[in-house]
Amino acid sequence: MLFNSFVFLFGFLPLALAGYHGLRHLGRHESAKVFLALASLFFYGWWDVRYVPLVIISVAANFAIGLLLGAKGAARAPVLALGIIFNLGLLGYYKYANFFLTNVGDITGLSLTVGAIVLPLGISFFTFQQIAYLVETARDGRCERNFINYSLFVIFFPHLIAGPITHPREMLPQFDLAGARPIDAGLLQVGMALLIIGLAKKVVLADTLALLANPVFASADAAATVSSAQAWMGALAYTFQLYFDFSGYSDMAIGLGLLFGINLPVNFASPYKSMSIVEFWRRWHITLSRFLRNYIYIPLGGNRKGHARRYVNLMITMGLGGLWHGAGWTFLVWGLLHGGYLVVNNLWFRFGRPLPTPLAWGATFLATVVGWVLFRAATFSGAVTILTAMFVPAAPAAATAITAPPAVDWLTLAAVAALSLFSPNSIELVGYAHSMPNDPSDRVPLNPVRRRPSSAVVAIALGVVAALVFAKLPDPGIFLYFNF
Repeated sequence: MLFNSFVFLFGFLPLALAGYHGLRHLGRHESAKVFLALASLFFYGWWDVRYVPLVIISVAANFAIGLLLGAKGAARAPVLALGIIFNLGLLGYYKYANFFLTNVGDITGLSLTVGAIVLPLGISFFTFQQIAYLVETARDGRCERNFINYSLFVIFFPHLIAGPITHPREMLPQFDLAGARPIDAGLLQVGMALLIIGLAKKVVLADTLALLANPVFASADAAATVSSAQAWMGALAYTFQLYFDFSGYSDMAIGLGLLFGINLPVNFASPYKSMSIVEFWRRWHITLSRFLRNYIYIPLGGNRKGHARRYVNLMITMGLGGLWHGAGWTFLVWGLLHGGYLVVNNLWFRFGRPLPTPLAWGATFLATVVGWVLFRAATFSGAVTILTAMFVPAAPAAATAITAPPAVDWLTLAAVAALSLFSPNSIELVGYAHSMPNDPSDRVPLNPVRRRPSSAVVAIALGVVAALVFAKLPDPGIFLYFNF
């Protein structure tokens, strides 16, 4: 059920809000949480009800493993290993089984397959989220003993399908109080604003940019000739399409969470304003970066075992981060490329001099665009075609035989570039202040939303944006990260 669909916006969401807040106002706090959990399962099952049992089994198994880890005198290491194997086993089967068997078959000449496997929506996200829970429980022995609280931590519908990847210590205390805590009107105002802004990012901007990017990549993957102008158009269009698509989803997730009184973590902070690749990964898909750092990079040794080991750890971490996005060699190479970027970045920090701001930004942005070409292309040959056209000018005869992108397309790119590079991001616009709490205790006070005075101008602007969104909603496009 897409956030940007009529059935969600005018069917599911109003009923979910009415049921949850109705029970909450009647003092039926636990019933409100049960209702929200069931609504989230219904939301997931709308896509394919056959996968609801898979989600329930995953949640129940991890809840039980968490109880074992929290038991007094428990042998935590083998129980944690069992939990991680269980979660990675599910993810590995659904996401990587055919990829692995296909490559083994290519090497051995055997025909190996387990048949067509449909990737369950959100499995990459709720698997990482539950692994984080088990690791944190093994560290401090504090498990969640309320099954409904734990279920909402995993299946709360705003973040179930495409994140953000939430941390147990920032979310479980909130679900413990859900249904009982008063909800400030400022939460609802900010939630509605973020929902509308996120919808606009997806429907008005990302889906428009897809019309510029998709034909270029389709041509390259089909071995057609691509001009330099077309290659740059496709690469830049996808660069901004992916940003507005996924950041739009994340804004909508935060906005929807606030409508239920739940604070979700910020996932994007103007990443294309970054002056280095290190800074980029602190701004892009923040919750994934946090997971990779806390549960892969640091356990591997981080930067504690010398510079050489640090660089190896960066390459391993980013390679696995690439594979997390998809079972394909292009994703692995994209991850390793960013690992290499981080190694070069750290070497420059050690031995080089600070670059002038324009040069630092330009190098970072260019490196990011090159990476996105690998990330988007369906084949290596397609990626090579586009990258070659971008940096190796074609012969005049070949170049003139290909239609150049019209001026209006370049104006569209310039407009979205200015929006992402020079304007405040949506989180800054609405004054949302939630972040990962420093104190991991069970009763962390939530960071407040800074309320801003309402105004007729803001209301009219949001109304116009909403009208533009609704005008395009009869044909909603799928979110890109549903594929990962």
